[in-house]
Amino acid sequence: MIDLSILNENQKEAVLSDDQYLRIIAGAGSGKTRVLTMRIAHLIEDEDIRPYKILAITFTNKAANEMKERVLNMLEETGSSPWISTIHSLCVRILRQDIEVMGWPKNFTIMDADDQKSVVKEAYKEFDIDSQKFSYASTISYISNNKTAGINVEKAYELAGSYREDQVRAKVYEYYVNRQKSMFALDFDDLIITTVSLFAKYKDVLEKWQNRFEYILVDEFQDIDSVQYKLIRYLAGDYNSLYVVGDPDQTIYTWRGADVNIIMDFVKDFKGAKTIILNENYRSTDAILNGANSLIQNNRNRVKKDLFTQKKSDEKIVHYAASGDEYQASWIAAKIKELHQKGQSYNDFAILYRSNYLSRSLEKAMLDERIPYVIYGGIRFYERQEVKDALCYMRMAANSDDLALQRILNTPRRGIGNKTMDLISKTARETGQTMYEVLKNEDIFSGRTKNTINAFVSMVENWKQRALDPAVSIKELFEDILKESGYLAMLEENKENERIENIKELVDDAREFSETYPDSTLDEYLQLVSLYGDRDEVLSSDFVRLMTVHAAKGLEFDTVFVSDMNDGIFPNERAMSEGYRGVEEERRLAYVAFTRARNKLYITEAGGFSYLLQKGRVPSRFIKEIDKDTIEHVGVSAPKQEDTVFSHVLFDTPQKETFTQKLEKSNVKSFKKGDQVVHAKFGEGVVIKCANGVAEIAFPYPYGVKKIISGHPSLKKKGE
Repeated sequence: MIDLSILNENQKEAVLSDDQYLRIIAGAGSGKTRVLTMRIAHLIEDEDIRPYKILAITFTNKAANEMKERVLNMLEETGSSPWISTIHSLCVRILRQDIEVMGWPKNFTIMDADDQKSVVKEAYKEFDIDSQKFSYASTISYISNNKTAGINVEKAYELAGSYREDQVRAKVYEYYVNRQKSMFALDFDDLIITTVSLFAKYKDVLEKWQNRFEYILVDEFQDIDSVQYKLIRYLAGDYNSLYVVGDPDQTIYTWRGADVNIIMDFVKDFKGAKTIILNENYRSTDAILNGANSLIQNNRNRVKKDLFTQKKSDEKIVHYAASGDEYQASWIAAKIKELHQKGQSYNDFAILYRSNYLSRSLEKAMLDERIPYVIYGGIRFYERQEVKDALCYMRMAANSDDLALQRILNTPRRGIGNKTMDLISKTARETGQTMYEVLKNEDIFSGRTKNTINAFVSMVENWKQRALDPAVSIKELFEDILKESGYLAMLEENKENERIENIKELVDDAREFSETYPDSTLDEYLQLVSLYGDRDEVLSSDFVRLMTVHAAKGLEFDTVFVSDMNDGIFPNERAMSEGYRGVEEERRLAYVAFTRARNKLYITEAGGFSYLLQKGRVPSRFIKEIDKDTIEHVGVSAPKQEDTVFSHVLFDTPQKETFTQKLEKSNVKSFKKGDQVVHAKFGEGVVIKCANGVAEIAFPYPYGVKKIISGHPSLKKKGE
């Protein structure tokens, strides 16, 4: 019997309900993971459901691993475990078993983002396409969008019509699909699309998988797209139980295909479905929660829920209005330093922004204040160059696919140039072989190139034999490959210490895999890491985290700063042009940002002229929507000089004075060239120019020349 004493009444109902179809609306910080894991444990322990009859789907490996660990900690020894995996991992398992009915081999290749880019680059070279005009990313996005929308190559050509840019992309799309077929390769979109197609065409396969499970649970249901929903509905069939958990107010991935209407319409699609709302928040203080609630209530398309919390605090949300971008960043950095000096760890702080480009001034301010920071969500472990290279060497020992070969054949340099690569690729197409088979079977080289190729093939064949030897562990094979290929020596010769450390981490990862799954194969390890794109890397040092709001989804911090809350930035210009639906998406994003904070929330925005927007910045409309009893407004209003200097206006204090009038009223003396001044942050400096009330001042290293409004309270003449 599981311990229900730690649950509130709504959570208890969500765990114990015996309805066939359940929709759990889980508000931010309402303990959804606890409910989901206890639900699984309840089915096994109390309802005597066989663990292998339970399927739980989530959307990141991190979440899947956390869920597995929690469930296993709750259970007594059961002899088997429930299926808990990402939706992509589930599809791989299904396809590895049954894709042969579609004429594909079970050991098909899984393409990651880097592999996709390699194929697109091939197409660009084949058709002489300028990557400056057609970026790789936009073309890959075009291919993905077509696939998920069910648009095949023929339809893509038809839709392109006479529009040249779409004709070019359709041609790349055709090349891409043909290359996939020739390599028996599926990208991440294909994994789900192919599984749905498999179920649609082969009823016996569908029934097999429907019979495999009795209970299907889906986490983060608000983020699924239409293809994923089809897959889930196929698996649920008419008789299986379907239990979905999500929050429409946190649907922030519509640009990836997430559709808020899927969770909204669940009760229509599944007759008799029951809805349970988890509305007690265990994360945020009452001011933060009430402020976020008052914001999100302005959305029309949502399930109404009144979140509440027992965490009472006198601290209100602080809204700071800065006169410019640099001042906003400086204020945030100064506030973090102040709170750090009072005893808060830097790890307690997160700075969230709408888009990556906004980090520039924030990073500069962190450096100015000597505050250690990290950009969270940068290059992921498995996407780093050296990790990709090492894994491609492993792929040579397993499958020797073309994409892996192209990446590593001349890394480290073996004197194999573009002409040789082109000849290999051309021969492969003409003879219907893989590129590695060409190296192995065709006598098309001579001289030094022939010797180099033969040595490479001999090396790979040796690895292949050892990969089949059960006495050789994946870790041992990996270490040998890295040495024998010369890759590790190349890094050591170039003193690439950070990359060497990453390679060591990867070898250790292979060791852990072998120890956890002693009977596993090299192919199974490579299958795992191809899906494992979000490895959880824990930073042991004390850093402030800077990240986009999207990257912050699912995280929480003691103190959160949400910067650049200006119309056109947050909500962004594109969303505002889309009307209320676009603004609702942005409002959900702001709601997610606010509810990342446990104890303190700061919202900041900057005045002045925005060169990105080509107009003066104004406060975000979302600030006005926050309950006035939960927010405190602080900061400055920059003076206005008509036509040249743009005013920054707090919404309740319109500014109509000219810059000159403001200066005259401020009793602040104007500065002249050569004046020695003192700034509260930058220290002593010398005025090198002063015009229109703005002084250019040279400060010592590392600050350099700064432009500062003469009347700014942080600035005074030396000796005053």
